[in-house]
Amino acid sequence: MASNPRLSYQIVNMRAEDWPAVEKIYRQGIATENATFETESPDWENWNAKHHVHSRLVARNEQRVLGWAALSPVSARRVYAGVAEVSIYIVEVARGKGVGKGLLSALIEQSEEHGIWTLQAGIFPENTASITLHRSCGFREVGRREKIGQLKGVWRDVILLERRSRIIGK
Repeated sequence: MASNPRLSYQIVNMRAEDWPAVEKIYRQGIATENATFETESPDWENWNAKHHVHSRLVARNEQRVLGWAALSPVSARRVYAGVAEVSIYIVEVARGKGVGKGLLSALIEQSEEHGIWTLQAGIFPENTASITLHRSCGFREVGRREKIGQLKGVWRDVILLERRSRIIGK
């Protein structure tokens, strides 16, 4: 049980039954236009196929999903088997209340249990809360990808952050 003086919640493994709540939170992130290049949410089958079967978490408060975090492989090449991309989204009403820190910390722990040695995140520079969250969990900025993609016709930069495991690959 993770807790925060302002909000109590549990972090548990994501189940397929969580998808409607997870998707709703993802759609909130899409609507901000500062969380992802995606403009539509995938269906469960597509989302499920693109993420690791391990390291999928939700934060729950009285059976309500407050946020989710998951890993996706960065490449199918064996040499990159221990490198994963982080996705983390928090429901609007729970942002800034410690849920993201709890989820990301738990995701890091689970990733290491599954042999992941590098986590990476690509974050829009305008999403300062997410950049701050990742840095607070040991991520470092490794670069800025300029005009890496367009969102609604506007070229956007992405800050690339990574976290090397302190226990895997020593």
